[in-house]
Amino acid sequence: MAASPKVQERIDALRELLHHHAHRYYVLDEPEIPDAEYDKLFQELQALEESHPELRSPDSPTQRVGGAVLEGFAKVRHKVPMLSIRTETDIEASGARSFDARVRRELGLAESAPPIEYVAELKFDGLAISLRYENGVLVQAATRGDGEVGEDVTQNIRTIGQIPLRLSGKSVPPVLEVRGEVYMRRDDFERMNDQQREKIARGAKNEKTFVNPRNAAAGAVRQLDPNIARQRPLSFYAYGWGEITGGPAFETQYELLEALRGWGLPVSRQTRVARGADELVAFHQEIGAKRDQLPFDIDGVVYKVNSLALQKRLGFVTREPRWAVAHKFPAQEQLTTVESIDVYVGRTGKLTPVARLVPVFVGGVTVTNATLHNEDEARRKDVRVGDTVIVRRAGDVIPEVVAVVPDKRVAGAQPFAMPQRCPVCGSDAVREEGEVDHRCTGGLFCGAQRKQAILHFAQRRAMDIEGLGEKLVDQLVESGAVKTLPDLYRMGLASLIALDRMGDKSAQNVLAGLEQSKNTTLPRFLYALGIRHVGEATARDLAHHFGNLDAILNASAEQLLEVPDVGPIVAESIHTFFAQPHNREVVEQLRACGLHWAEGEPAAQAPKPLAGKTVVLTGTLPTLSRDEAKDMLEAAGAKVAGSVSKKTSYVVAGAEAGSKLDKAQELGVPVLDEDGLRRLLAGEVS
Repeated sequence: MAASPKVQERIDALRELLHHHAHRYYVLDEPEIPDAEYDKLFQELQALEESHPELRSPDSPTQRVGGAVLEGFAKVRHKVPMLSIRTETDIEASGARSFDARVRRELGLAESAPPIEYVAELKFDGLAISLRYENGVLVQAATRGDGEVGEDVTQNIRTIGQIPLRLSGKSVPPVLEVRGEVYMRRDDFERMNDQQREKIARGAKNEKTFVNPRNAAAGAVRQLDPNIARQRPLSFYAYGWGEITGGPAFETQYELLEALRGWGLPVSRQTRVARGADELVAFHQEIGAKRDQLPFDIDGVVYKVNSLALQKRLGFVTREPRWAVAHKFPAQEQLTTVESIDVYVGRTGKLTPVARLVPVFVGGVTVTNATLHNEDEARRKDVRVGDTVIVRRAGDVIPEVVAVVPDKRVAGAQPFAMPQRCPVCGSDAVREEGEVDHRCTGGLFCGAQRKQAILHFAQRRAMDIEGLGEKLVDQLVESGAVKTLPDLYRMGLASLIALDRMGDKSAQNVLAGLEQSKNTTLPRFLYALGIRHVGEATARDLAHHFGNLDAILNASAEQLLEVPDVGPIVAESIHTFFAQPHNREVVEQLRACGLHWAEGEPAAQAPKPLAGKTVVLTGTLPTLSRDEAKDMLEAAGAKVAGSVSKKTSYVVAGAEAGSKLDKAQELGVPVLDEDGLRRLLAGEVS
């Protein structure tokens, strides 16, 4: 029955669309859609042509192997065509079993026949290349092109260190065409993109970052200037061959791969022989589990019948060998649409723009959100509401927007701008000099930072509230019992007992810990507030310089700069924190709850006896805890370090001192016990 006009229209539309995307992908190296989207279109066209074979045409993408030859390179006709292989669309284990069953059926094997032996290897995500060696010397390198004719990229390929210019070993055939993949390692790709971003930041024109390692590698190979190609960090793996004349005879695929390795060509160590469907399934699952730990991208695995004699029996169909198949993993990139861009506030106050997406299945899960990282990254990618975007998810990595498809942008879409106020609490959102992130300044009030603020406030080096651990804080916040820090001191016994796994005695211990924490010191209180850049040492310096909390609350940024070791960034952070009405209100409420400390006048900046000295603590002291000894030393101006070096002034050693004591003795660093430490602090040790 003749096909309807609608079928013909759809076939024509698919062919035009696939030709367009193939040109963008193979020739321009500027893909508009991810591989998975192209595969869907290709498979739809393939199915329509199989249902209506009368509509097939020789110029259909289904009758081609690859892209067109790039103008500017000489053409190379492959002695043996570079055919692509069939893709198994079933990404589950059954895909391997389907291939094995098909091979056995086409070979006419009974169920009782022994399992077939296969070669299982990685499906690299790079650019297919044919290397021609004559008498062991590399004379030509060519791209796949359309499978029959490719591009001569010899000069560029010669820049890849992994590819030998002359083969080594014995029995090298007089003519050997090696088929393999040029690719780029992920770390090399990231390093190259970092360099590109630096160039762009310096105002360089005609520079861009690359979408993914595959296209970065393909673009490098197709550079007309070999000097540019040489600057790109390319790698290579061999996995097959084309024309071979002379040389040893081989019976299996794996034997020939081992021969390639012996002649000096890189062959993946992941390649192995697998017997039967069960071992193919095991290989697929094993590689899938460690896919994200590999140093390069793959999008699946490949199975090939190992016996060359069986390969010959099986032969080819149209554009594909019957004896091989590519078994893909879930796509790591897909197309979807940005519905909105929200700003997420993290536990530490960091603001992160997040694209809310039309749900899409990618990387094995349904993705609805993708991070845009920060304002600079969102603007660099120019992601806007309504955009069609490429989303990537690899393993446990948070999904991210890789690129926008500009041709599909809706009219009137507005560029993203980071809000000037926190979307959770309304406090100022600031971006410090030299930082890429915006942060909420309402740390004591912001609901997003509530748990983090409480845990920091309660820790031993801050308010030291006994029994107030992470699980209890989770319950207090999630139940709504504690919304701000003062709520901790307003809790009664009944509200604590009502929580899961909280008995009467445990509740009373928590209340006792809260009561005991009210008597503290100004440095501990300042540190407990969680002001960005204010650690224990800075809190101690602030308290020593100003003498009382009100002076710190009302200090200008210029006055804060007068504190030793407080620079412009720290001063601005402190000033901004106390300028937020929410934060000042929390501080006043904590005072009203009974938190108190000794205050006084600003201290004179007397010289500290151990200023400039570095001290290392090791072992257990008889009467002083490690924290007490550290506080005493830092109060005297010393720096307390964690390791011993030639710059160490003293090592204070207690019982069970370990390698630090040995190192001190080896370097001749003075070693003190607790009595020696006290004499040092009293100025009796020089």
